Amino acid sequence: MSVVQLIFTATPGPISWLIRARAGGPFSHVALVDGEHVVEAVAGKGVVRRTLAEALAGVSRWALMTVPHASPEEVLAAARSQLGRPYDWSGIAGVGVDRDWQEPDSWFCSELVAWAFEQAGTPLVRADAVSRVTPQNLWVLPHPVTLTAP
Repeated sequence: MSVVQLIFTATPGPISWLIRARAGGPFSHVALVDGEHVVEAVAGKGVVRRTLAEALAGVSRWALMTVPHASPEEVLAAARSQLGRPYDWSGIAGVGVDRDWQEPDSWFCSELVAWAFEQAGTPLVRADAVSRVTPQNLWVLPHPVTLTAP
C-alpha cells in the first residue's frame, strides 16, 4: 500500500498561536505533500501548490504524518483540483455559520485535506465531525509521525 504524507506546521506568530490555542494542539496548519511541493490552503493566497522549502520557511516546528492509502494520486488530484480557490476566512475565524465544507468554494487548510481524502473514498474523520475539522483533529489520527524542527 502507498501513502499520503501530511505536513503539520506552526509559526511563532500570533495567528498561529491563536489557532493552536483554539484547537488545542501543537500545530496551526496542515498541508498535503506532493513530491517536492505541498498543496495547501494559505491565508491571503487561497489554495496553492508551492515548494516544500517555501512551506517550511519561517516555521517554528513541523512534523510529517504518513497516512496509508491505496491511491495517493486520487487524494492529491482532488486537492489540486481546488488550486486557485479562495481561503475560507469565515471558517478559520470560527464565525458561527453553517457553511457546508463540502462545497468547494473556499478552504482553510484542514478542510481541504479532509475533503481531498473524502473525495478519494477514504474519509479521515466522521461525516458528522467535518463541519469544523481542525489541524488538531487530523494530528490525533493514529498514523506514524516524524517530529522535526527547522
